[in-house]
Order: sequence, then structure tokens, then C-alpha cells
Amino acid sequence: MESLHNNQLVLVTGGTGFVAIHTILQLLQKGYQVRTTLRSLSRKDEILNMLTNAGLSSFENLDFIATDLLQDTNWDDAVKDCDYVLHIASPIFLKVPQHEDEMIRPAVEGTIRVLKAARNAGVKRVVMTSNFGAVGYSHRDPTRLITEKSWTDPNEKGLSAYNKSKILAERAAWDFIKSQGGNLELSVINPTAILGPSFTDKLSSGFGLLKSMLDGSMKQIPNIELAIVDVRDLADLHIRAMESPKANGERFLALSGGTMTLPEITEFLKKEMPEVSQKISNKKVADWVIRFMALFNPKAKAIAPLLGVNRKASNAKAKRILEWKPRTNQEAILATVSSLIKYNAL
Repeated sequence: MESLHNNQLVLVTGGTGFVAIHTILQLLQKGYQVRTTLRSLSRKDEILNMLTNAGLSSFENLDFIATDLLQDTNWDDAVKDCDYVLHIASPIFLKVPQHEDEMIRPAVEGTIRVLKAARNAGVKRVVMTSNFGAVGYSHRDPTRLITEKSWTDPNEKGLSAYNKSKILAERAAWDFIKSQGGNLELSVINPTAILGPSFTDKLSSGFGLLKSMLDGSMKQIPNIELAIVDVRDLADLHIRAMESPKANGERFLALSGGTMTLPEITEFLKKEMPEVSQKISNKKVADWVIRFMALFNPKAKAIAPLLGVNRKASNAKAKRILEWKPRTNQEAILATVSSLIKYNAL
């Protein structure tokens, strides 16, 4: 059967990433031609192995190109003949940079580099991955759900360099479209904490939190509230935002709906997966203790800004406009733990 999409080419940036690999898988399953960027083609086998683990057997509709968000090289070739670009890649830092500009500049410049190349190549639409940090961290009223109308103030006290880089990169993207975008369309996805199944033992950052709870290395459970999205639904939302005429010029919060605190997650896991939950700590830690410890303890300092953040956000827009039907928080958590077990991470 002829596929509906087999003459449409989609560029996915940052192919080895957790969200990107799920997006590539779903695009290929839908019959799209896919090109993906890597910082080095030596990592091509990682992508093929992950897709094989995901059950894919044919790679004839997939090709690769080496690019770097910090350099112009190859971007014109990367976007050549593309109908759409899903800009999922974000500059990676193995350690927190000395100065936040080291993280912000590449994020902003990389985004503009992709948008310029896409515009010049006549791409129809770019769908960009931002995050919840660009939307909800300045929203103070816990009685009102956070929506896509909210923006985080980049000067918000305690904001991480990573979240600041996401805000400024997304702002730069909208400004570029307005002033220099030509016919290029833009949609933006703002995910919350990303969980779900992994296709590799190189587990993404969201797994670290659950792993540290389950293996007992988190000695006390802080009262942090999480909004969660399953990576499979996040990939699906990127594709819906790419395909739907209604998504042009819109941003979409990506979350299952509702929040869970870490103590609630631990109770859920003890009930649903008792066989891997024996090491979970029964001790909870008060917010003030973490704030005090943050003065001299790096781990506490990393957690402190997450305390008291209101994550009660609405996913109504994505459901209404794009007919998105996300899995529950619980399904995403169970899929994550299953991957931790599968790859012997516990």
C-alpha cells in the first residue's frame, strides 16, 4: 500500500535524544521520509540500535547528517528538500557551565541557525521543543491552572541556566518568525517532566529521579510536585503540531494532566510494583530542611528551586485543537520503571 506521507521529508534535530528517537520511530511508522542530525556520524549505530530495540526492521526511509547547533556547517544540506523540521535538539552540557551565557548563547544561536536555514530552504513549518520552564515558573496563583498564555520571567529568582536558556531560545524563535520568518510557520511544544519507555541503557535525565528513589540512594523524599508527560505522547504531539493547520503560531503545554508529588509517587510504586520498591525510603524531608542544606550541600541546592513551584497546568489546548489523547501519569511512571528493570539499572 502506498503510504500517505512517503514523499514528505521531515528533519529531526538531535536524533540520539530520548524525545527525538521516539519521534523518529513514529514518523517512520507513519511512512514519512526522515533525516536526522547528529553531532558525529559515529553515533549513527546508536540510533539504528534503538530503533531496532523499538521493533523497527526497515531503515530505508531514514538518513543522517552531521551538524552542530553551534556551527553553520551542513545546516543548509540538512534542511534541503524538507517539508518540516522538528527542532528537538538542545545543546548538551556535561557539567553546569561557569557562566549561564555558556548555556544560553548556544541555545538561542542554535535555534536561530535552524530557523534561518529552514526559512531559506522553503520549509513549511518548524515545530520546536521548548519546556514547561519557559511557561510556568513565574505563575504565583495556585488556584489558577497554568496555560500557554503564561511566560516565565527570565530574571526569576533561582531559575536554572537551563530553564533560562529555554525561555530565551523560545522568545528568540517567536521574534525571528515575526520579523524575518517570511513564509515559515512555527509551533512550539512545552513539555513537563518526560518519562516513559527507553530503547537504550543510556537512560535520560528523568530516569535518575525514579532510580534514586527505588535504589534507596534518595534517603529522604522531598515534597516536590511533578507534572509528567509520557515520551510516546510527546512525540505524538510534535507530529500533530507538524501536521495540523491549526497549530501554526501556537504553543502547546505537554502533560498528562494533574500532578503527583514524590511522596505520592513512592506510595504508588510500593502498591503497584512492590518487588522493586523495598528500598524506597519511608522518610520525608521538610522544605525548610532542604533550603537550609542548600546553603552548603550541592544536591540540596539543585533541589531547592523545585520546592513550592506550582506545576498545576492545563493540557486542554492540545486536546482541543490537536485531539491529543495522552496517557496517565501512572502509565508513564510504570513504563519508566519497566525500562529501569529491563536495562538492569536497579
